[in-house]
Amino acid sequence: MKVVVTGVAGFIGSHLADALLADGHRVVGIDAFVDYYPRALKEANLRRARDNRAFQLVEGAVQDLDLAGILDGAGQVYHLGAQAGVRASWGREFGLYTQHNVLATQRLLEAAVAAGTPRLVYASSSSVYGDSRVLPIREDAPCSPVSPYGVTKLAAEHLVQLYGHNHGLPVVSLRYFTVYGPRQRPDMAFHRFLRAARDGETIRMFGDGEQTRDFTFVGDAVAATRAAADSGRPGCVYNVGGGDRVPLNRVLGLIEEVTGRRLVVVREEVQKGDMRDTFADTTAARRDLGFQSTRTLPEGLALEWDWIRSLP
Repeated sequence: MKVVVTGVAGFIGSHLADALLADGHRVVGIDAFVDYYPRALKEANLRRARDNRAFQLVEGAVQDLDLAGILDGAGQVYHLGAQAGVRASWGREFGLYTQHNVLATQRLLEAAVAAGTPRLVYASSSSVYGDSRVLPIREDAPCSPVSPYGVTKLAAEHLVQLYGHNHGLPVVSLRYFTVYGPRQRPDMAFHRFLRAARDGETIRMFGDGEQTRDFTFVGDAVAATRAAADSGRPGCVYNVGGGDRVPLNRVLGLIEEVTGRRLVVVREEVQKGDMRDTFADTTAARRDLGFQSTRTLPEGLALEWDWIRSLP
């Protein structure tokens, strides 16, 4: 079928496009190539997709494009395009987050309704929960974001639900928990840590290192995303997590094991907007999407390490 993927040049979006193309779908990818990180990395993400004749790239911001022709005939729409980054969402840059995360979502939803209501999957984030007092976190837990980024992702979630309820648009939202693996953004922790190990540089650790995360391998995130379009219940929200709660200090030890390098770590103050702990209850995703984590953290780190070593 014809499938539309926004944020197609990004970390998860490019893996999703590759998987869809491998299964014979026609993919129309949208990407604004915002300068949050170097364009060359995004172009490299698309190398395999560009070699496939069933792939078409539309460059531009979702909120600025004429979406009618792009969505015409599409059976599925995956909305992964967003302005990323928790720490960068404070201050003067907040306007970018409202444009790319909120307004873009509203424009895409309007276009999807006009196009005949294709199934739409929205890529949300565990950041919408904030510092939850109860772990693991279920989808019905209170949402109290602790960063402007989280606020915009939650606002877009609300828009998705509104359009689903009022226009009959078959929508599903996924709350990803710390996705990692090859092609990970350069500002994300594993990318920074592994690159520092490769280059013999110092690692900056924000906080005491005892904060915990539920890490999700990118291949598992892609599988859940595709399953959401096929079997997700319209109007539902699903957690997508790796199924384990790991302190960052333990991650550093695993990186030393995977890379065979000794890390030099400098501790710095906790940053505004950083959540203390995340841990997903994925019962709903297992039930409705058949979701399960297939990669252990050491296995996934080894794959990302192989990719990091291939970079200039």
